[in-house]
Amino acid sequence: MPPPSNLDSIPLFACLSDSDRRELASHAIEVPIQKGQFIFREGDPAEWFHIVKQGNVKCVKSSPEGRDVTLKVLMPGDLFCCEASAFAGEGHPGCAQSMGEGTIVKIHRMVMLDIIQKNPDAAVNIINYLSLRLRESQDNAKAFALDRAEQRVASILVNLTQRSGIQEATGVRIGVRLTHQDLADMAGLTKETTSRILSRFKKNHVIRGTGKKLIIQDLTRLQHMAPHAFS
Repeated sequence: MPPPSNLDSIPLFACLSDSDRRELASHAIEVPIQKGQFIFREGDPAEWFHIVKQGNVKCVKSSPEGRDVTLKVLMPGDLFCCEASAFAGEGHPGCAQSMGEGTIVKIHRMVMLDIIQKNPDAAVNIINYLSLRLRESQDNAKAFALDRAEQRVASILVNLTQRSGIQEATGVRIGVRLTHQDLADMAGLTKETTSRILSRFKKNHVIRGTGKKLIIQDLTRLQHMAPHAFS
């Protein structure tokens, strides 16, 4: 499969020189993905860094009962591979599944390590990215421990709006199609509780629509409900 023509659309590599990006692109592989396709599964060797180029990918973890639980949603430009596992050469602790048609970019871990060793700016950029991911995880843990159910759902909706929102006449449409179960998993709630909260938001004219086309009507009010906007 031919390498991608460029990596300019991927913010993670913005610090690289044109020559370094061309070198990295010569080792990168673009892979088309289809809805429901698993990009990797729990336990697979973490030999590749993956980057969303087009579409959306969700991180999934299997529960002890065997149910797949959505942990977070990834947008174009996001690096995903369970980065710590890739750097350590370990197995993936979870799965990555496509939410629709799209494209991912794969870069072998040894190529990425070589670029980091040769380019301090790239190393700093990746450290900053990993620090942001760590802070998101800490915010998630804090929200699960301290926030009420309604606040958790509001935080997720605010974060998705900020990352994928599309302005429309009646509000801001979230650019990712999510089921009530997806939102419940991400908030650490039951589907029933999440559905009740969404119904209350609709009744109060904060949101409208369904998971296929969810529109935020009153983003300011939603932000006031969300002490921790996390993904």
